[in-house]
Amino acid sequence: MTIKDTEQEWEIRATDTPFVGNKTSVRTDDVLMPDGSVVRRDYQVHPGSVAVLALDDEDRVLLIKQYRHPVRQKLWEIPAGLLDIPGENPLHAAQRELYEEAHVKAEDWRVLTDVYTTPGGCDEAVRIFLARNLSAADGERFEVEDEEADMEHARVPVDELVRGVLAGELHNNCLVVGVLSLVAARGGDGLDALRPAEAPWPARPFAA
Repeated sequence: MTIKDTEQEWEIRATDTPFVGNKTSVRTDDVLMPDGSVVRRDYQVHPGSVAVLALDDEDRVLLIKQYRHPVRQKLWEIPAGLLDIPGENPLHAAQRELYEEAHVKAEDWRVLTDVYTTPGGCDEAVRIFLARNLSAADGERFEVEDEEADMEHARVPVDELVRGVLAGELHNNCLVVGVLSLVAARGGDGLDALRPAEAPWPARPFAA
């Protein structure tokens, strides 16, 4: 048996969108189950996101610390952001986020991993990139606002981040998945064997 996620869509008997927000919405579907019953499923509809694990020449990861109101914490995270434009190339979005949140550019980009953050209650898909050969971005810094105006920045060694993840001190989904995927890739075929930055992404198809 091949261990691989597969596409499948069960019949929807009725659907409604009881809430529409600025970036996301809530959808209610009545779904036909294999036993013939129909059950209601509520979930958040999300445009998708990208995240960037930016690794410098000293084996440190570029982090930001940002207030996240739903969990009432300031979390250490890797740069990330929404796919604001339908069909947007995720690499371009990731490059934009790295510039806006850290004023950094990278010469080498790879796909580190693709994840669904909370598939039981949200359809958000995230592509996490590995960015290497870092340097300061050109031009003026991006003008931040709201939570981003209070962001902190740091560069932290990979080993220290692994320790923090396993100790339960770091909780951001993309940071946890990204750092552990980095370590796994190094222990496998190596970072240069990762998928190219323009690899297909069925969860969020895009134009090259």
